Parts: sequence; structure tokens; C-alpha cells
Amino acid sequence: MLGLLRLPMLAWLARRHLGGAGGMLDLSNVSRLPDSVLWPLKRDGLDPVAELGRQRELEPVSRLPLPLGIRAWLVTGHDEVRAVLGSVDAFSNDFSNLTGSAGVGAQHNPGGLGFADPPAHTRLRRLLTPEFTMRRLSRLAPRITAIVDGRLDAMAEATEPVDLWQEFALPIPSLTICELLGVPYEDRAAFQKLSTARFDMAGDTNSSLGAMSQSVAYLLDLVARQRTAPGDGLLGSIIRAHADEIDDLELAGLADGVLTGGLETSASMLALGALVLMEHPATAAAIRSGDGVEPFVEELLRYLTVVQVAFPRFATRDVTIGGVDIAAGDAVVCSLSGANRDGSLGTGMDRFDPGRPAGSHLAFGYGIHRCVGAELARMELRAAYPALVRRFPGMRLAGEPGQLRFRDTSIVYGVESLPVLLR
Repeated sequence: MLGLLRLPMLAWLARRHLGGAGGMLDLSNVSRLPDSVLWPLKRDGLDPVAELGRQRELEPVSRLPLPLGIRAWLVTGHDEVRAVLGSVDAFSNDFSNLTGSAGVGAQHNPGGLGFADPPAHTRLRRLLTPEFTMRRLSRLAPRITAIVDGRLDAMAEATEPVDLWQEFALPIPSLTICELLGVPYEDRAAFQKLSTARFDMAGDTNSSLGAMSQSVAYLLDLVARQRTAPGDGLLGSIIRAHADEIDDLELAGLADGVLTGGLETSASMLALGALVLMEHPATAAAIRSGDGVEPFVEELLRYLTVVQVAFPRFATRDVTIGGVDIAAGDAVVCSLSGANRDGSLGTGMDRFDPGRPAGSHLAFGYGIHRCVGAELARMELRAAYPALVRRFPGMRLAGEPGQLRFRDTSIVYGVESLPVLLR
């Protein structure tokens, strides 16, 4: 969805707080970050903690008290978040802001749109955007349906309880991304295992970094093979149209951004959305009959806002947001989950209401860094939810809701597992 990486952002915070060196540091220390930094990521079940709403009402732009005198701001109001994300010249996303050095940034930059400013961002997005038009994406619709049906078949044969996270939520976006990128069929099992391992919250952070490094290495090899024989997927299409305009590292970075932005985020939406359907049987019945699927998905995107904060921006000049003066060099963290529940958008924004009239939400971000894969994510959700509740109308949690383990203080909110009974 948003093409952001939590690990580099946490590395920046940890390095400043823990006194790390200029290079990438051991991220196992991230857990030592104070609550004053992490509290905007905390939730009470599916809802942001009440403190976030109180902060938005009191001060939609407020100081985030980072240690060592680092100046940072938390933006929680809807209009104020749009003002930050919609600014092209007042804020920077460049990766070197996180490392404190352009040289270090070049060495460790994971690439992709999320870590680039114009004009580099403009050039890369121009190459990528045509692959995400509805005309191009429509060719994936039959494959998404087949992927969903395949996972439902596998679940039907599995021993209960079934972990909906592992058996349904993760594989659907992973296999869809394989289709999109043009990963060869013989590589897909290994690629799926590698891509999901980087988001395994049960393992340590360095294991996730190792899986990330291996997946980037695979993508570089895939790009090299596509240079020789371009396929029908995204990589092959870009190579055929723009071979001389992009190098292998940039193209692998774009592919990794698609993976990063489209896997864990869509998987979390699928899992948490299924939980909402189990909690709202009337809504599940409506979706089962085909009624209101699109407004349901849009309200779910707003309500859950699984990407809780946007990638941090850094002010390039003195700027005023929501009446608050932000100095050049200050870090700005925009709370998407806070902005999407702003009372200025309507009444009862803290409630899930599938009948709510469609309105603007920031689940996919805003401005030039808005998620390029938003329509692909919608396609997956619109295909998966109705198929799930039709195949398993009696699906329910295998245990009490209080036993679920959510991902505390994770930028992409989700569950560690979702055991269900299907029959």
C-alpha cells in the first residue's frame, strides 16, 4: 500500500536514542525506545488508543518528545496531515535524512518511491504508474480470483483450527505480487517463503533484515534475467519500454517497494477485515449476497488504517502547519490512523459503519507519495472477502477475542495469527 519500511525508520530513531554509529545498527535495541516515541502506534484491539483522539482534539500538531533534544512533531488532524503529505517542496522523504549522511544513505538505501524526492521520485513514478492503471491491472483479475479460490480450497482441506493469517491473508497478496512482477512459476514457492519471512514478527529483527537482503538479491537476479528475456509482468514491461532510463538497482528497488508496500499491508487488511466480518454477522451476510462490497471495503480501509503512520518527513524550510511553526530540519510523523478518525470527516468516525457514505480517507496516503498500488489492493480485498464468507458462512474465532495477539507498536498493524473454525 504505502511502500514504506519500518526498519529504516526505527533504525533512525534507535540510532539517535541509543547513540549508534552513522551506519545501520543492531535493531534488536529498538525495543528500548521509550513510550513517548511509540505511543501513537498503540491500539486497543482494532482501535487506536483513546489518547490519540484526545491529542488530535487538543493539538492536531504537537511535539513528539523524542530523547536527546531531537525536534519532532506528531500530526494527527486530517487537514493537517493532508497539508504535510500534499506539500511537494516543504518536506523531504530522502533516505539520507534517516542516516544523517548522503554517503550512508546511498550505501544502504533500499530504493523505491518511498525514499525519494523529486526529481528522482518523479522520474521513477512516471515509469511505474502505467503498470498500475486499471487497464493493465484488469489482466490480473482472473488470476486474483484463482489465487483466492486456491487458498479457500487449501483451507477446506486443512485440520482445524486454521490460521487465517498464514493460510489466507499472507499468500493472497504474495502470489498476486508474483503475478504482477513476473516471478517465474518455478521460483514462486521460494519467493513467497522469502518475502513473508521478512515480515515474520515472531522472529528477531535481524532475521527480518536477512530475509530482506535475500529478497533484494533475488530481485536483482530477476531483473538481470528480465533484461535478457523480458516477460509480461511489471519488470518486463518497464524494461521493454524504458530499458535505457533505469538501471538494475533502481528497478530492483521499485520491485522491492511493490513487495514492501503491497504484501504485509494487504495481508493485515485481509486478516483484520475477516475479524471485523466475524464480529458483524449482518455485514457478513450482506457481503455474502454481493451487496455493498465496495463501500464496505472503503469503510474498512478507513476504519482499520493498518499503515498507522506515514514515512517520516523532514522539513526542508521553516513552514507553518495547522497554525504551528515547524523549523527546517524538524522531523514530522503523520498519524494516518488518527487523521482517518477525525470528527471533521463526519459523525461517529470511531465506529465501523459499512453504510457510511463514501468519503476521502488517507489509508493509502496522500500527495505524490500516495500508494501507487491502491487499486491493486482494492481488487484483492473486493475479491477475497465475499469469497471467504460464501465458502465458510459459519466461520468463527477458535477461542476468545481476548486471546488474539496483536502486533504492538507496529507501523503496519495486524495480528500474529488468526485461528478460526470454518465449519
